Amino acid sequence: MKLRLIMPLFLVALLGACAAGSTVAEKRATILKMRADTLTKLYKLEPSARARIRTAAGYGVFSNIGVNLIFLSAGGGWGVVHDNKTGKNTYMNMGSAGIGIGLGIKDFRGVFVFTRRKNLQWFINKGWDASAQADAAAKAGSKGDAWAGAVDIAPGIRLYQLTESGLALQATIQGTKYWKDRELN
Repeated sequence: MKLRLIMPLFLVALLGACAAGSTVAEKRATILKMRADTLTKLYKLEPSARARIRTAAGYGVFSNIGVNLIFLSAGGGWGVVHDNKTGKNTYMNMGSAGIGIGLGIKDFRGVFVFTRRKNLQWFINKGWDASAQADAAAKAGSKGDAWAGAVDIAPGIRLYQLTESGLALQATIQGTKYWKDRELN
């Protein structure tokens, strides 16, 4: 019985970690398009984010898919971190697992804004994030609603979350790992 619950979680995490495309150039292009689309949506919802990102040390944009089944949660995704000083993009993957109460699946975007250079470098090189979260989302295309907002997750790091689609109600404690994508960098 437990295996039936755990397998879908890890399957979603693995699928979420794969950027669309068969070549390195196609995968990078997919990620950069996702970044541009996400920033456009963010600037519409939160106009002040544009100035924050422009003046920050750097920022990261990630596409995430998360699943919650009763007491377990898992997720996966991919994205890119941009260093505003050097102009360099670092392509990354992410995976998460956690415990808590929840049910549902959610496709969302995360935009990290690093106001301090040391936080940007730490994220690229270490990439850990442990967090607790609670949210509700019910969205399909342009229908439905989901909370989208910013939270300071650490001194010098702000996170905006935008729900693309999904139906989820959850309160979980999760560990998330971000790491450099060896193929794309």
